[in-house]
Amino acid sequence: MKLDGSIAAVVTGGASGLGEGTARAIAATGARVALFDLNEERGEAIAAEIGGVFCKVDVTDDASVAAAFAKARAAHGQERLTVNCAGIATGQKTVSRKKDTGEIRAHDMAGFERTVRVNLFGTFRVLSQSAAGMVTLEPMADGERGLIVNTASVAAQDGQIGQAAYSASKGGVYAMTLPVARDLAQEGIGIMWTPMMAGMDQKIQDALAAAIPFPSRLGTPADYASLVLELARNVYINGECIRLDGAIRLAPR
Repeated sequence: MKLDGSIAAVVTGGASGLGEGTARAIAATGARVALFDLNEERGEAIAAEIGGVFCKVDVTDDASVAAAFAKARAAHGQERLTVNCAGIATGQKTVSRKKDTGEIRAHDMAGFERTVRVNLFGTFRVLSQSAAGMVTLEPMADGERGLIVNTASVAAQDGQIGQAAYSASKGGVYAMTLPVARDLAQEGIGIMWTPMMAGMDQKIQDALAAAIPFPSRLGTPADYASLVLELARNVYINGECIRLDGAIRLAPR
């Protein structure tokens, strides 16, 4: 897929972090970008800067996602590229003890379920609605109709202590990559998983950066966006899971 003014794109979580960096990189190619996010003020500001459109959306709600796609398509036409960056990071042990009383607590199930609803269900909700639109498009010269890129985490494979909910949600994104790609293959739609580092305090970030073999720093939105652009350009990459992590493997803590 050649990214230019003929291509419409959607980026979820586009008001910050990986999503913002990706939206800016895609817009720089001339493609028309719609930002999906809950942060209306920030999203509108970024959309104005890149000449895109902002759509306020809750990825856990079918109607909200459908309305966002309707708005984006009315402005730019049917998208051929969708990048799922929306997600939340949670941390809680499966069983923990209160420091002051020693009281034993099981994992908060509401928090576990919300993490899965946003990260896994939300990703699938967006990709399925996007794919349903992509199949209506005429194939391009190579038979491709579109590309969907999903964001998981190294925690999908190397979950740390306190990451049961987060790892489960991102592991689901990882696991569904191949079957979804197979589902969509006959329609000329590719799907791609890429990893995400969740927001962490500075001490944890510094420790992780020191543990990365090369380069010894945390990945940036620009690193992620560069990969997204290559995935769009290279139609032969499909049904694959790429660890964008500098070769780090996480220890238990």
